[in-house]
Amino acid sequence: MPTTPDRPDGRSAGSGDPLEAAEAMDDAASTSPRPTPAARRPPRDPDLLDEDFDLVRDTVPVTTRPQHATVGLDRHTRDSGGGNGSVPPQGRSGPARDRAARDESGRDPDGRDDAGRDPGGLGPSDGSGSGRNRETVRVDPGNRETVRLQGRGRPATRRAPLLVAAAFATLWAAALSYIPVAAVIGLARTLEGQGGLGGALHAGLAGWLLGHGVPIGTSIGPLGVAPLLLTLLAGWRLNRAGLHVTRAIGARRSGSPRAAMLVAVTVGLAYALIGLLAAFTVDGRGTDVAPARAAGHFFLAGLVFSLIGSLRSSEALVVVARRLPQPLRHGLRTGVVAALLILAAGAVFAGLSVAVGAKQAADMISAYQTGVAGQAGITLVSLGYGANAVVWSAAYLLGPGFALGTDSAVRLTELSVGPLPTLPLLAGLPNGPMGASGALLLAVPVLAAMAAGWLLTRRLMTIHHVVEGHLVDGRHPARTADVPAAEPAWSLVLTSSVIAGPVAGLVLGTVSWLSGGPLGNGRMADIGPVPWQVALVTASVVTVCACIGAAAGRAFRAPVRK
Repeated sequence: MPTTPDRPDGRSAGSGDPLEAAEAMDDAASTSPRPTPAARRPPRDPDLLDEDFDLVRDTVPVTTRPQHATVGLDRHTRDSGGGNGSVPPQGRSGPARDRAARDESGRDPDGRDDAGRDPGGLGPSDGSGSGRNRETVRVDPGNRETVRLQGRGRPATRRAPLLVAAAFATLWAAALSYIPVAAVIGLARTLEGQGGLGGALHAGLAGWLLGHGVPIGTSIGPLGVAPLLLTLLAGWRLNRAGLHVTRAIGARRSGSPRAAMLVAVTVGLAYALIGLLAAFTVDGRGTDVAPARAAGHFFLAGLVFSLIGSLRSSEALVVVARRLPQPLRHGLRTGVVAALLILAAGAVFAGLSVAVGAKQAADMISAYQTGVAGQAGITLVSLGYGANAVVWSAAYLLGPGFALGTDSAVRLTELSVGPLPTLPLLAGLPNGPMGASGALLLAVPVLAAMAAGWLLTRRLMTIHHVVEGHLVDGRHPARTADVPAAEPAWSLVLTSSVIAGPVAGLVLGTVSWLSGGPLGNGRMADIGPVPWQVALVTASVVTVCACIGAAAGRAFRAPVRK
């Protein structure tokens, strides 16, 4: 992790969050603190300075004492013991002879005594002295910053070629997300008497493509509702692929956004090639897939998810965050927090709804009469679409709701649906429009947005601060010599809250678009929420409520005092 300046008492400062450290340095850049020992150091060689890496790292100069020279005696005099009246024992050589000479004379063969002093003061050695001459490194005991010394004899790190590392990591990520799907589908087909390795692999590959949002054409129409749980599994593996490729090419902790983007693009291209091959394999055997569309979906998935992992591994996120204006940086973070809180509320509501309708869900499963394997398969399909239900529940709480077919609507004030598939997940649907309790449910996103604004103010007031050149943590005043927390400016608090609204709307609008799609032709061709409606309502609610929560936290929270 990046090292940060220590506190005046010598202890490490802060929680180690690189983003908070970067924010603290930005806050300190506008002021002129007293010069510190780090500021009085001599400048480093410009040729060896890495701008991006220097943003989060610092080194300490060390002083060296000159090498001591050996007494300038010729070979005959030294061999005979001349110059100091002692004759080394015969038959000894190397370190043994040096130790014997030291024991008899009290000095090293190079002229130093027990205390390491050079009585002759003969100055630097010309290289003809004893092999015991070594540089003495002295570190200033008052400077407690971390010293990193390059170890001698350490082998150089081998770096893998980018194309090789990306190909291997991407193929491994694809395999780990495909194998569970193929195994579940193959097991269900085998237990139901529809065995066959080829059929299981084909069905698993079609489901894997559907998990990436690629529509699959069937006899009943296109299937385009992606199981988001499978999408998250594939995204997690791609995230790890980006992280591993960054380490393999030697860009770990380099702080280079360019290296992170290069890794993400390479992984995306490799993943697009895998998607193209999978689409050609599935196409034409009872299922229709557009290879070009599959390649595009796979490229976007590989680019986005691997970029997250590469930014984490290279720590380029610190560099990017520091280059952003403070209101934009805090607004982005608050908007994502608000969107996650609303999705968490949707998850709680969806879980409670399915739990209330558990008896109806059990009746739906038993109605299939497909045996244990078939019932297990139906349950796994419902779990795969559980993440979709979370998004739909969030849209329901926000107000726009979602559709379960053409000309249908599931909202707090309206419930109009036709015949639905007998899936246990649909047992959690409400029985009708909400009455007075509907108004209470509308308050859930409002409270989530206010909590995001309050967390913004709390974070601004307890973030790291630079005091007299040292990075301190305002979260624990007792550990930082009772340094009072800084009061954030009203302009920063309100501007960040306003920016958080569109950011949250963009996040929830995107996941709403990913969660919907067609389930065949006819009335089931329209499933899921309307993305632009969800995005608009979310942006409005978060903008207003985050400002209220942030202003309340700024106005009524007393700062820490000495």
